[in-house]
Amino acid sequence: MEQVNDDRKPPTPTRLTVLNAVDTAADGRIPFEAEPFVKLAVLEDLVNVARANSLWPLTFGLACCAIEMMAAGASKYDLDRFGAGVFRPSARQADVMIFAGTISRKMGPVIKQLWDQMPSPKWAIAMGGCTIDGGPFKYPNQYAIVEGADHLVPVDIYIPGCPPRPEALINGILELQDKITGKPSKSRKAREAKAASKAKKGHGT
Repeated sequence: MEQVNDDRKPPTPTRLTVLNAVDTAADGRIPFEAEPFVKLAVLEDLVNVARANSLWPLTFGLACCAIEMMAAGASKYDLDRFGAGVFRPSARQADVMIFAGTISRKMGPVIKQLWDQMPSPKWAIAMGGCTIDGGPFKYPNQYAIVEGADHLVPVDIYIPGCPPRPEALINGILELQDKITGKPSKSRKAREAKAASKAKKGHGT
């Protein structure tokens, strides 16, 4: 008995069959055929790019690291180049909290209240060794310092140093932008590739 080869393509699913497939999905996931009707990834990417390039930090300093944060926002370094220079006086208008300096236990409840007042989505940057884990004020039986901002709020970016220079804060802002968008920007990729090539040449010599 001869075998007949059937090269006919299967019929293209109509919108009705796709909707039926969605209703009858056994595992609860959207079938592949239905993805074009409900996928919103492009819009989400655009919104994340807008969020990343319009960060509004809270006007908020705790100790000596705040001087470096002020310098980063001043004319020499100019955070406005990266869309993060609009420091807001109200927590209700800010979406980034930069922990700049030592966190005393007395400030803990105030910081939590300010964080709760900030609208979502919001992000936190821990700037400096004191903010990351207590710094030089961390010793046995100390009673005055919170040993890390992550004991109070979820921290997205850590910037080491005592104090970190303004360039380090700018790098932290760029890292936060990459985290929000989910991928590094083209200019950042170019800078990293240039730095890698320089390091490679240095090792070669």
